[in-house]
Amino acid sequence: MKNPSHKFQLLIISIASPLLVGVYENGKLIETIRSEKKTSDILLPIITEVTGRYQVESMIYTRGPGSYMAIKLTYIMLKTIEIVKDIPCYGCSGFELNGGQPIKAIGNLYFIKEKETIITKKYEQPPLIQFRLPQCIQDLALDEESTPEYLLPAV
Repeated sequence: MKNPSHKFQLLIISIASPLLVGVYENGKLIETIRSEKKTSDILLPIITEVTGRYQVESMIYTRGPGSYMAIKLTYIMLKTIEIVKDIPCYGCSGFELNGGQPIKAIGNLYFIKEKETIITKKYEQPPLIQFRLPQCIQDLALDEESTPEYLLPAV
């Protein structure tokens, strides 16, 4: 395990593929883990492995919008870890980590953010969406809520 005087945080982007997990030391990115596997298959093994190597003091995840199943699974895993290991879990908007670009909803519907409102918009050609782990999380806007943000598009 790394030096316990250092503060490590996890940032998990599970709302789209690939799944990204960033390990941060005192707010700065020191390790990136990327997986094309399903969140249900790979997230818990990644978290188990990372928390075995680092003394994680907090976890942040993208609470939405995006893949409902991935959001639910991530939240349940992180809340369980929060209760069992006393590691706090925080949420942030997916728009914080993709430069405000559209986020896939269902079919050719995408979530977009207009000012402070999230709506769905149809795109005939899927937009190029890329999530990125920031080099530093000190300025990352965390939501007051850590619960999932479910936005169901009109079908």
